[in-house]
Amino acid sequence: MNTISKEARVIFMLGLFALASLSLAACETMEGAGQDIEKAGEAIQKKANE
Repeated sequence: MNTISKEARVIFMLGLFALASLSLAACETMEGAGQDIEKAGEAIQKKANE
């Protein structure tokens, strides 16, 4: 038996889509996302080296 209704699945998928859209919009481009990830990695490295 399937315990999750079709409506719940649709709402969940729309939520995931909205979250992904907002994430990409925050970076504006995939290049921007790569730069953000690189900066985060550098910050982690800096803290590890302290």
